[in-house]
Amino acid sequence: MSSAEATARLQAQANAQALASPPSKPSAAPILATPTLMAAAPSVAAQTAVPASPVQTVRTASGEQPMGTEELAIADRVHKGQLSCELGATVRVDADPSQPGYFNLRGKGFRYRMHPVATSTGAIRLEDKKAGAVWLQLANKSMLMDQNKGRRIADECAHPEQVAFAQDMKHNPPPKLFDTTGMGR
Repeated sequence: MSSAEATARLQAQANAQALASPPSKPSAAPILATPTLMAAAPSVAAQTAVPASPVQTVRTASGEQPMGTEELAIADRVHKGQLSCELGATVRVDADPSQPGYFNLRGKGFRYRMHPVATSTGAIRLEDKKAGAVWLQLANKSMLMDQNKGRRIADECAHPEQVAFAQDMKHNPPPKLFDTTGMGR
């Protein structure tokens, strides 16, 4: 039997015992690991430890939390300046000099204060949770969405770097995910 199987079996036994017999007196803190589990698989217990968060819980004078290292790394990649969008619209993205990691987005009829949010896809995402606005920055375009109304406020917004990337995609398209040449039919 592998150590992972043994650990899983011991955890199942400990859970069954805990459910079968209610504690005689209330405990102040939940039991996270028993000595048996720690001895059986110390490496599993070490792997499940939660690392300390880099985000500080102290709020600034404006009431916003300072950014963690991951959010600041995302903020460094945000395209700033005046971006032209479809239908003649423009969006202005400016970093807040007084609060690192925060951005002011504005255009005709809107103004948002946004901060970076980590994504699983690697796309750059800025959010204004109070207003329900989301700015998505991809390699070839950016867009501003209103999550409350479920619509796009601005689409096809492009920084000069994004325009160059989009042109390169037209001349050198990425490989297709699926073979559509008829092979294998």
